[in-house]
Amino acid sequence: MAQEEHKELEFSVMVWNIWHGGKSESIGRDGVEDVIGIIKASESDIILMIETYGSGKRIADALGYHYHLIAQQGTALDDPAVNLSIMSRFPFGERIDFYNYFNIGGIEIQLSEEEKILVFDTWLNYQPWHDQPHLMEKSAEKLVDWEKSGTRTKEVGTILAHLQPFLQNTNERPLILGGDFNVWSHLDWTEKSKDVHGGKEVPWWTTRQFENAGLKDSFREINPNPKKHPGISWGMPNKKDDHRIDYLLYKSKRLKAISSEIHKVDYNQPLKFRGKTFNYPSDHGFVWAKYKLIKK
Repeated sequence: MAQEEHKELEFSVMVWNIWHGGKSESIGRDGVEDVIGIIKASESDIILMIETYGSGKRIADALGYHYHLIAQQGTALDDPAVNLSIMSRFPFGERIDFYNYFNIGGIEIQLSEEEKILVFDTWLNYQPWHDQPHLMEKSAEKLVDWEKSGTRTKEVGTILAHLQPFLQNTNERPLILGGDFNVWSHLDWTEKSKDVHGGKEVPWWTTRQFENAGLKDSFREINPNPKKHPGISWGMPNKKDDHRIDYLLYKSKRLKAISSEIHKVDYNQPLKFRGKTFNYPSDHGFVWAKYKLIKK
């Protein structure tokens, strides 16, 4: 729950790919009530949702939250084709539409009478992908070249170009960007963790571009040791394909992550979370972070 004090304001954010609207054929059921239950238990103030696919309004209504569908204005709020959406306990301000609704969109959120932040929800194409890239017969340099061989360079370059005006004004309006990047982090494939990555230290390109733009990785900032806290956010049962590919990034001198967690179990398995048990509905884990904003 958001807490406002004299000089500081605390709030929490979740990013979650709920997998085909929480109703993937693989789970064989309507998992939306589990999605709702997990979000309620998290007490998240803001939710950045991926693979909304028609379930967003139902979820937002159950939470009693404001709802922003990242789609052309006038699109039905339960349109099953829309990927991204944002929900918030706080009221919305201006919407920010970019080049491609399926990849990114944002909105201004009014945390208090004096304070506004910008939040952006993002999805990057999963290609190229390999369940265990460290087993590919490629050097670290060649792995980075391979990573850039798909659409990511164009997507990331376009997104960051659109974000530039907002990234330059984060002392006035702090910025949070979350999403399913479908790619590994350079902060995870380090010298300290190379023994679990086939002896490879890989400076993955995509995540470095966001870091170079001044965005901090909330989870890795709070949990700096990738071996102790790998933060697995995606993986399928009975496969060796577990990776951290979902992120909450932020930028502002007035904003600081004070805690961050990633929770995941295989789909249709029990998730024990904050004293409750849920039948997990997604192939992705969720990333949760609490932030402290120093008021102007």
